Amino acid sequence: MLETSARLLRLLSLLQTPRDWTGAELAQRLDVDIRTVRRDIQKLRDLGYPVHATAGAAGYRLGAGTKLPPLLLDDEEAVAVAIGLRTAASGTVTGIAESSLRALAKLEQVLPSRVRHRINLLHSVTVTVPTAGPSVDPDVLTAVAGACRAHERLRFDYDSHDGTTSVRDTEPHRLVHTGRRWYLVGWDTDRRDWRTYRVDRIRPRVPTGPRFPPREAPDVDLAGYLTHGVSTAAYRYQARITLYVPAETAAERIAPTVGLVEAVDRNSCLLHTGSNSLDEIAVYVALFGFRFRVDEPPELIAHLRDLTARLAEASQEHASAPRNKVPDR
Repeated sequence: MLETSARLLRLLSLLQTPRDWTGAELAQRLDVDIRTVRRDIQKLRDLGYPVHATAGAAGYRLGAGTKLPPLLLDDEEAVAVAIGLRTAASGTVTGIAESSLRALAKLEQVLPSRVRHRINLLHSVTVTVPTAGPSVDPDVLTAVAGACRAHERLRFDYDSHDGTTSVRDTEPHRLVHTGRRWYLVGWDTDRRDWRTYRVDRIRPRVPTGPRFPPREAPDVDLAGYLTHGVSTAAYRYQARITLYVPAETAAERIAPTVGLVEAVDRNSCLLHTGSNSLDEIAVYVALFGFRFRVDEPPELIAHLRDLTARLAEASQEHASAPRNKVPDR
């Protein structure tokens, strides 16, 4: 059986998990009886930690309070947090690099040597390539996230890809992060339809608007919905191409913002992508090095036939051209 002080720390660690714990579950985890659990819960409350009792099943959960409880992490959790902080330091949010590195330094100071060694080993053999492209203002990200959570209308100035600026009024639903960019999926009240916005192009207007009842999401799979919206639907030509490689192989080469990969069987998959240029699609897919077949649109199929004929003609002309003879010595 754990000593009282160690048991309290273990209890606090369990309560930090975002779920409700019954007294019986806590007693089993701590190897004590339910009475001891109740006494320990009261001791945590006396120390200033807001442990709430939930109605019905006599469960417990740790609420928000004035005291910051000690952060109790096991080895794997500590490594995961350290990797996340180091990744954030080279991420897509403006000004977060310094804060992430400061937090990482504080974390490493209190880590056991065995965990610190694992993190330092990983860092010593890792080279991070800085993220290219525009970054997001953390205040904007927080404002958008707050409106999503509170179900409050959000008005903002939005810079389109063609450089024009317009005012949008939305019912924000969710933020989606692709690894390179942040997007907002929301209901556009003027266009009366779902829209996807790049957060780095958003400038929120304050205060936020009135609350609204949440709508049913445009798709259960918001990641797939976003990928389709930014890689296919927004373009003049929408292509469907069969790739004769497994979906996992194709996904390693194709970014989610470029195309949506859909498995067909173990040896083939479909690529849904789009562009305003047929040449761009043709060259992009040809450079993969995969065998492929263009299913649609008809314009792309005809364009590929014409392009193939021109390339074949160019290579034949080269092959039949007379070569310069090397003079006899």
